[in-house]
Amino acid sequence: MSDVRTGLRDITRDAVRARIAAVALERFDTDGFDNVTVEQVAAEVGISARSFHRYFPAKEDAVIGDPARHRDALAEAFRSLSTTQPVWPALREAFAEMLERGSTDDPETGRRSVRVMTSTASLRARNLEKHQAWADVLTPLVVEQLHGPDADLRARVLVQAALGCFDVAITTWATGNDPDAAAILRRAFDGIAPSA
Repeated sequence: MSDVRTGLRDITRDAVRARIAAVALERFDTDGFDNVTVEQVAAEVGISARSFHRYFPAKEDAVIGDPARHRDALAEAFRSLSTTQPVWPALREAFAEMLERGSTDDPETGRRSVRVMTSTASLRARNLEKHQAWADVLTPLVVEQLHGPDADLRARVLVQAALGCFDVAITTWATGNDPDAAAILRRAFDGIAPSA
């Protein structure tokens, strides 16, 4: 019985967190991240600022979310793909899988999140931290697939180039009319196609 209660509690908590984030993103996108307070978002949701901070320790967390959210799935996708593909296409498809999994979410919420993140210095810094966590897990996996001198250096370059392609692709998707983020990402990767 306690497992059922815990499951329902988690579902409720996730639903409330999603609602707070959706309201926050809409306000941040419309009025600007720095112009909206936690108190304003909380009032619009119908909770206190203290309750907001139970779900999101900082205002930035309502936009960035859990930095580890995609890290493990990205690493697992690369591990699987790198057994049958060269490094660069395996990185491309690992990132594409991540975007395709995320496409079940409301696309407008995703676009808002990216627009707000790219328009605010503190959020861009937090996004870099998230990407560093992704790089930390991907780089050793890429090193394992490379041969010859400077494998560590080449792996770091490839992973950072992949993250750059990812950033350009999602920003293009968030500010443009093409609904297919994964297709934009594949075009970005294919535009540089290093030999690795």
